[in-house]
Amino acid sequence: MPLFRPNGLLPLLAAPLLLAACSPTFNWRALPTDGAPLQALMPCKPEKAERQVPLAGVATSLQMRSCEAGGLTFAVAWADVGDAARVAPALAGWRRASLLALQADPALADTPPAGAPRSVKGASEAVGLQAEGRDHRGAPMRMQAVHATRGTLIVQAAVYGAAIDERAAATFFEGLELP
Repeated sequence: MPLFRPNGLLPLLAAPLLLAACSPTFNWRALPTDGAPLQALMPCKPEKAERQVPLAGVATSLQMRSCEAGGLTFAVAWADVGDAARVAPALAGWRRASLLALQADPALADTPPAGAPRSVKGASEAVGLQAEGRDHRGAPMRMQAVHATRGTLIVQAAVYGAAIDERAAATFFEGLELP
């Protein structure tokens, strides 16, 4: 049996290419939200975090899922503020805090730009946000986000990166739903 058989070598040479094709940059999956009234798609396996944050002057439990794929960070966070009177101020404060973390102009929170995502299925309100700023190391960073409400639940879905992949961002935002 010869060591070199062209038809026997082809599968060995093709195997790495086939394996690479099976490892997409964005591997979309349903987000496990542990019973929260929220559905989302994530392009990678998300990490889970929970912390207390001040929203509308009250310490509130914030749930977050985030992951990195294709040079972008995808994040979904939500909190139940428990009182309808706190929804608007909590949402406004969250939008400003998001901009400040990006070292962007906090006035952008009041005037959503035309290109920002603006809809979330099932939300009573959804407001887009788009900004350019700097990350914690001072490197240029862009953000596209949407903040949404339903009842006393407030949600932020955001994509961060030096350059935003518009197709990936569209898939991410279209997969968000408050059923």
